[in-house]
Amino acid sequence: MRRPFIATLALGLLAAAMEMPAFAQEGRVQQILDRFENANRWRDHVMIVAHRGGWKENGVIRWAENSRAGVRHSIGLGVEIVELDARMSGDGEFVVMHDSGLERTTDCKGEVAARTLAELRTCHLVVEGSGEVTDEVVPTLAEMLTVSKGNVLVNIDNKLGPDHIAGMVAVARGLGMEGKVILKENIFSAARLAAVKAAVADAGPGFRFMPIIADDAVEDPYFVETVTRAFAADMVEMVTWRGERRMLPDDGGALFSARMRAVAARGDWHLWVNTYPIVNLPSGFTGRGRGDELAVQAGFPEEVFGFWAGQGATVIQTDEPKAAIEWLEQNGFRRPYGLTN
Repeated sequence: MRRPFIATLALGLLAAAMEMPAFAQEGRVQQILDRFENANRWRDHVMIVAHRGGWKENGVIRWAENSRAGVRHSIGLGVEIVELDARMSGDGEFVVMHDSGLERTTDCKGEVAARTLAELRTCHLVVEGSGEVTDEVVPTLAEMLTVSKGNVLVNIDNKLGPDHIAGMVAVARGLGMEGKVILKENIFSAARLAAVKAAVADAGPGFRFMPIIADDAVEDPYFVETVTRAFAADMVEMVTWRGERRMLPDDGGALFSARMRAVAARGDWHLWVNTYPIVNLPSGFTGRGRGDELAVQAGFPEEVFGFWAGQGATVIQTDEPKAAIEWLEQNGFRRPYGLTN
C-alpha cells in the first residue's frame, strides 16, 4: 500500500520543482548582474555568451540561428548572456536576423528591409547546413527578449547603426528589461566616440552600453580607458583579428596586453573576447586564430577557452557554449551560482 503514496509524493515533488525555475532563474539573473557590474570581484569566473542565440554544438549547426529553440537551449546550458542580431522590417519593426538578406537563414529570398513584418512572418527559419525548415518564423526583437526575460542577459548586436539604439532600448523598456539588455557599437576614433555617446544619451537611462574595440583600428589602452569612462562601461568587447599570421600566437595581442589588463582592473571592467569564426572576411578568424570551431572539433578546447582565460578574458562569446562551460567548470574558471564573493 506504500507504493501509491510514494508515487504521489514523487509527483508532488516534481510539480513543485517545475514551479521553482522562474523564481530561481530571476535570482540567478541578479547574480549575473552582480558579476557583470563587479569585474574585479569576479576575475576568477568566466562568463559565456551564446553567439547568435546559440546554434552550434561540436562544430555542427543544430539550431536555426537567432531562434527561440537556440536561446532556450543556451539558457538550459547555463550561459550568462545570449547575443541576438537586430534589423528592421520595411515597415519599421525591429526583427532578429543576422544577415541583410533572407536566403541563408530562412526559406524566403530578398532583403529584410524590403519586406513588411507581415511578409517576414511567412518566412520560416532554416537550420543552415541541414536545410531543415523549422516551425519558427522570423521573430521580432520584442518576442526574443521575452524568451530571455528572467533567464539571462541579452546582448543586442545592432546591425542598423547608432541612430537605432534609442528604438531598441524603447522595445526593452516596454518589457521592463532595459536593465538586462546590453547595446554595443564599434568605437575607433574620437569622432566616433562623440557620435555614439550622443546616440546613447538620446536613448535615455537604465540600459547597459558596451563599446566594441577592434585591434585592426585600436591598440592604445589609454584610448580604451577614455572610451570606458565615457560610458561607465562594465565590459568591453575586444575583437582580436588573425590578420596575416599563420602560426597560433603565444599572447592575446595588444588588447590583452599587461597594460590593457591593468587599465581594465583600474576601471573595474571585463575583457570580452570572441572565439567564433568569421570565414567570409579576409582575416578569416577572430580570436587571433585561436577559435572554438577547430579546437572543439579536434578535442582540444583548452587551446581556445584555456588560452583566453589565461590572457585575462572574463567573458567569452562562442559558437560552442556547451564545450566552453564544461571545460571552464572542470578547470576552475567558473564559480557556481549561489556563492557569495
